[in-house]
Amino acid sequence: MASDLSVILPRVVIVSRRTVRKNKFVDFVGEYHLDLIVGYGAVPVIVPRVNGVHMLLDSFEPIHGVLLCEGEDIDPSLYEEASGLSPEELEEIRRLHSSDTSIDREKDTIELRLAKLCLERNIPYLGICRGSQVLNVACGGTLYQDLEKEISRKCPESQRVQHIDYDNYDGHRHVVKVVENTPLDHWFEDSLEEGKMEILVNSYHHQGVKRLAQRFVPMAFAPDGLIEGFYDPDAYNPEEGKFIMGLQFHPERMRQPDSEEFDYPGCPSAYQEFVKAVIAYQKKLNSTISVPKHLKLDQEMEKQRKIIIRSFSLARNLYTTGRVRHPWKESELEAGAEFLESNTALSFQQENRLKQIGATVRNAGSYIERLKLNEEKEKLARSVMGKMTVEQLSDLMSFYHMMGNICSEVLERKLSCIVSDLGS
Repeated sequence: MASDLSVILPRVVIVSRRTVRKNKFVDFVGEYHLDLIVGYGAVPVIVPRVNGVHMLLDSFEPIHGVLLCEGEDIDPSLYEEASGLSPEELEEIRRLHSSDTSIDREKDTIELRLAKLCLERNIPYLGICRGSQVLNVACGGTLYQDLEKEISRKCPESQRVQHIDYDNYDGHRHVVKVVENTPLDHWFEDSLEEGKMEILVNSYHHQGVKRLAQRFVPMAFAPDGLIEGFYDPDAYNPEEGKFIMGLQFHPERMRQPDSEEFDYPGCPSAYQEFVKAVIAYQKKLNSTISVPKHLKLDQEMEKQRKIIIRSFSLARNLYTTGRVRHPWKESELEAGAEFLESNTALSFQQENRLKQIGATVRNAGSYIERLKLNEEKEKLARSVMGKMTVEQLSDLMSFYHMMGNICSEVLERKLSCIVSDLGS
């Protein structure tokens, strides 16, 4: 049953983050992300941050959704935005945020390819923290390389925001203002005071969106003006499998101290609506996959099929017992004899295919032997065929040629399935 569920349930691809433990690299994904994805009915498929894995992303298909979350700073060369920061300031940033400023080009490559794949195929995408920055960069947007030096020092003190607190990762909160008539507004509408439209969010980042890509619309702002959430309104309809969104803050970590209870009822909504879109996308994708239809015979072909079956039955009784129980005519053997004769070459071809896919020669040989005519049957068939008119022979040849083509197509399809099964 478990193996069946892995096929039935939609798949959400998540890229791991790399850290060092006991002098070795360890890949991980935060459990809150995984719990929410599983809880709402999807299967997380973790892409390990391993050198060269960006060349193997096709092997993770089918992809019904992508969730990108957390990680180091994105390589600034990928969005080519001059920060105006001096070398001394950049060095100070690297010192203050040493755990985040080590560029991971492999992770950048993996995640940007996945983001662009979602944009090309309209695959649902949810970006949290770094994942929102990846989405913006993938669409041509840019980032601040350090919020404190590029925003805070230019703001009045009353508008300055602490976006990161290394000593209070889970407990840190700051205010954001939610934009009306956006998904974020709908999710938190029961928690928003009229006129204020504010909530307290958890965040952990020193970079953020500078120039928002043209296709996106902001959903929330921090007091210092930083965009804390955005989405593509033309690609948002979870019921139809559409969801392209980035959140700079962490709704999955907005929980009460020593409790699994969320700060607001709307906190898990991003994951809930994302998985809803993933499920809808999977259904839509499955509906477009062509399913081979069973071959339907018209009345004339069905009549000829019954004639061939009776011919085989008569021949079997004659061969095994030397007689036939019910009255019959010699002409009734014609259909079966001609059918077998016209398909002899196909039998040899099938033998070669069976050998190629690893079937035993004995099994293939025994199958062929059942189809071959012995000398007596061949003589009988030739005698019967010699008594037929040119018109009869022409009609039979046309029919058997058609049946041979059908058999060849069906056989080729079956053998391809066998090869695929053996390969997997």
